[in-house]
Amino acid sequence: MMIQEENYAVSFLLTQSRYPDLSDRKTAQRRTVREALNTHGLARNHINNGSIARSQKFLAIFQFFLRMMINLLQFSKLARNMGCVTIQHRCISSTGLVWMVRMLLLCGCSCGIKRPWRPGQYSTISEVALQSGRGTVSLPSKAAEQMVGRWLLVCSGTVAGAVILGGVTRLTESGLSMVDWHLIKEMKPPTSQEEWEAEFQKYQQFPEFKILNHDMTLAEFKFIWYMEYSHRMWGRLVGLAYILPAAYFWRKGWLSRGMKGRVLALCGLVCFQGLLGWYMVKSGLEEKPDSHDIPRVSQYRLAAHLGSALVLYCASLWTSLSLLLPQHKLPETRQLLWLRRFAHGTAGLVFLTALSGAFVAGLDAGLVYNSFPKMGESWIPEDLFTFSPTLRNVFENPTMVQFDHRLLGISSVTAVTVLYFLSQRIPLPRRTKMAAVTLLALAYTQVGLGISTLLMYVPTPLAATHQSGSLALLSAALWLMNELRRVPK
Repeated sequence: MMIQEENYAVSFLLTQSRYPDLSDRKTAQRRTVREALNTHGLARNHINNGSIARSQKFLAIFQFFLRMMINLLQFSKLARNMGCVTIQHRCISSTGLVWMVRMLLLCGCSCGIKRPWRPGQYSTISEVALQSGRGTVSLPSKAAEQMVGRWLLVCSGTVAGAVILGGVTRLTESGLSMVDWHLIKEMKPPTSQEEWEAEFQKYQQFPEFKILNHDMTLAEFKFIWYMEYSHRMWGRLVGLAYILPAAYFWRKGWLSRGMKGRVLALCGLVCFQGLLGWYMVKSGLEEKPDSHDIPRVSQYRLAAHLGSALVLYCASLWTSLSLLLPQHKLPETRQLLWLRRFAHGTAGLVFLTALSGAFVAGLDAGLVYNSFPKMGESWIPEDLFTFSPTLRNVFENPTMVQFDHRLLGISSVTAVTVLYFLSQRIPLPRRTKMAAVTLLALAYTQVGLGISTLLMYVPTPLAATHQSGSLALLSAALWLMNELRRVPK
């Protein structure tokens, strides 16, 4: 075996002198590698040469040697200087070649060789890809998938924290306290009394202070400023949590081709989310002479800001669950197909209900009718369609916005209940049933929190818990969807 490997390595190096043209040389090198693969009898898809453990170990060693052999060409100059290989005379010293092989085996990392994480990790040779004359072995690893999945799970947690902190910032009316945006400069908060007074004077020039907070003290300003500051700094932490590990995993080769595109999309969405946040804040800093309402950010921009955060959260959580949780091989029956479709529709309804909460928060619609189940003295209030045209009422009329949020909430909990009973009629794995039960419990808890928040005139702790509950409910819906996903053939 050692003689055969040395012969193929020798023929691989000789192609440099036999084929001066670079394209011809690369073609000959690929042919040599294919001959080596055929000689060793490696199957295209699976290895069947003895016990599984022994074959996987042999394959890992051969793949290591394959990459080393491809990189020998890059070390030809080094070998020539050391007197081991003499390319000019087309004469190669066998002793020198064996010495170089041993050196590369000991120093494999220096020429870009990636050893497997553990023996028996790779089971197919079809993963080997030769690109532009350089040996690049792309070998998906279960351990790498687990690490990427845990990373994305942590990222989704940081996004959830940003959403919750943003909701508290909105409830405490702190979002307009920082009147400018700098990526690096604003990371250092004011420290001296003069810096705080200068920051307070900038705030006093904008409508929120002039109309709503004209009697605010410096101590009160510090509180709302630190609320907005913590939200912005948390957003920067979210960006670092995505971008830095993504660059590391990319460099290590732990991301598959499809995962690279998904990670790029997630990182781009994080950057877009930060710009959208400042675009939202700017809408509350503008002078509006024709408006008699209190200064607030645009409910449209607030919904876009929350919606993009929810999309980022859902995409990260779904990808992490797909990587971490093993798939169930469920029989593809008609009942399962309907259950899967109904689960998708229920998750979409939960997402839409959470998004409608942005309009409720943006218009302070939770303070309009603080009664349940009726709105005031009637089931359908009279001021649902006070704006013209009629479509404006859906997004700008606080009464209609609260009415829509109620309907969506009741529809969501009804859909979750039906989904639960449908899941009980089908034999499902224990983990899937646990996801259905969790979704049902969270749905009714969320309804209870929403009604309590409404009846108690939106206290900040209870309202923040209600907003957090929407994320928990959405997470459970995604979990159940993931449990019911189709196994690829």
